[in-house]
Amino acid sequence: MSAVFIEDEELRGIDYSFNALKKGDYENCLFFNCNFANSNLSSINFSECSFENCDFSLAKIFNTSFQDSKFKNCKLLGLHFEDCNAFLFTVNFENSQLNLSSFYKRNLKNTIFRNCSLHEVDFIESNLASSVFDNCDLSGAIFENTNLEKSDFRTAYNFSINPEINQLRQAKFSREGLDGLLHKYNIEIE
Repeated sequence: MSAVFIEDEELRGIDYSFNALKKGDYENCLFFNCNFANSNLSSINFSECSFENCDFSLAKIFNTSFQDSKFKNCKLLGLHFEDCNAFLFTVNFENSQLNLSSFYKRNLKNTIFRNCSLHEVDFIESNLASSVFDNCDLSGAIFENTNLEKSDFRTAYNFSINPEINQLRQAKFSREGLDGLLHKYNIEIE
């Protein structure tokens, strides 16, 4: 079966959990209100694509390419972004749920997470330099050997980041967020 090339298309309300998305390249496409839950999206290339109101829960994304891709109002539960193609991997998320997903060792420099739920997300050994966590819930998110230099956590909440095992130079935090940095010391801040 030959791969498809789709450019500048709007794909609306399609349930790809029953009808698999054709393998190939999708460039500058809008996927609106589509269901990718439990789908196999492996080895598909998305370049400059936008996903709005889509469900990607537990989708397989092995060697999937997301280049300059935007997710808005999406459900991305349990995704293994570390399995994606690393070449030019760039994503941004707005009003989305990424709970239980993993970005292990992923380069996420300059990534924007806005109004997102990031419960128990794995950011171990990832590069989040200059990234923004705007009004994000990071309850149980794991930061270990993570580059957080110049990242912005001023409006993020429920995070716990150990400054001894992460790179935090010039990262931004609010006074209210100090508890998330000092949590490991088991001290009380009033």
